[in-house]
Amino acid sequence: MQEKRSPSAGLGVLITGTILLALGLVAAAGALWPLRSSYVSVTARASMEPTYREGTRVAVERIDGDSVRRGDVVLFAIPDRYSGLPVLQRVVGLGGDRVVYADGVLTVNDRPVTEPYVKPADFGPPSPDVEVTVPPGRMFLLGDNRGNSNDSRYFLTEDSGTVPVTAVQGRALADGTAPAVLGLTVLLGVLLVVGGGICVVVGLRTRMRVAATGPGRYV
Repeated sequence: MQEKRSPSAGLGVLITGTILLALGLVAAAGALWPLRSSYVSVTARASMEPTYREGTRVAVERIDGDSVRRGDVVLFAIPDRYSGLPVLQRVVGLGGDRVVYADGVLTVNDRPVTEPYVKPADFGPPSPDVEVTVPPGRMFLLGDNRGNSNDSRYFLTEDSGTVPVTAVQGRALADGTAPAVLGLTVLLGVLLVVGGGICVVVGLRTRMRVAATGPGRYV
């Protein structure tokens, strides 16, 4: 019996696979670049509870120190604190601000700051009273878990506990939708590449088999 094989056998699968492969590469590469260059993920410590539970992953957007605002939770690192490791803390004062922290109440420029994110200090040593004026180009930081946070209050002999804004590596995102979408796009691109690669292999093998046996040859 003669098996009829068209010279174009496998061509459609080959073309489909090539398109899927190209789309997958574009999607994966296009999403991977901003994902890696604009975002980073870090593990929260107990000092930022209850805003970020200890051990959870926090999405951080890479920013320059000039973009920092009061109230931001920033990722920063300086060589002489925390063994140079990056940590998350909340910015409560910037250059020129007069920061007072006493009896659990934060005042900035003589105005009490409402802090619904702070965990009640039900344990830990009493917090030292703070009254500093933040030097230009620096920031004063506190953890949200004031009873368990080794923050600017405990480094008052070092530039009044402040940190240079140049130490900022990023700002914690309240909503991690953007990096999540980029991550899913990368995954989708990888799946398209795999599916396209399979189609290309199937198409090429079909074309090679037709070429070897010839169209309409008895098999």
